Amino acid sequence: MATFTVRGKNIEITPSLREYVEKRVGKVTKYFESVGDIKVLLTVSKGRHIVEVTVPIPGGILLRGEESTMDMYTSIDLVVEKLERQIHKQKTKLSRRLRSGQFKTEEFKSSPLPDVHDESDTYKVVKTKHFIVKPMDVQEAIMEMNLLNHNFFVFRDSETEAVNVVYRRNDGNYGLIESNN
Repeated sequence: MATFTVRGKNIEITPSLREYVEKRVGKVTKYFESVGDIKVLLTVSKGRHIVEVTVPIPGGILLRGEESTMDMYTSIDLVVEKLERQIHKQKTKLSRRLRSGQFKTEEFKSSPLPDVHDESDTYKVVKTKHFIVKPMDVQEAIMEMNLLNHNFFVFRDSETEAVNVVYRRNDGNYGLIESNN
């Protein structure tokens, strides 16, 4: 049985809401022999009911889904559908990566979702860009990103010489991805 960490932001987690989350989100565990602690964050912000779910799977795989509607229960249902679509879309890659039998392919035979797969089983790259990665600090990188009106920006940290990425988060703040060189 999967363990859940259900947190609320601007919402009280009632026993019935927790039970609904565990029942619905727990559906994704049927595809795997084991999963880590499933983290669910329920947020109410400006009338929107946002559900964020993170499911760690042994082997270094992380499933993540987020949905936002005007109703918390609808958001929960939609995020579960999104996670199941991700699993179905990536089932071949998941089964290859989790060869130790952690992935239950038999669950797909009885699944109501359509079998979505790419004929070539590879991701299609439709555009390639080349650019010089300039040394700068994080604040400069954020400024450059905003000037370019992009959601992310790759740069070389002027102190560590590591290639890093700054990105704009959905909440309007910024994130930093640091590489370990």
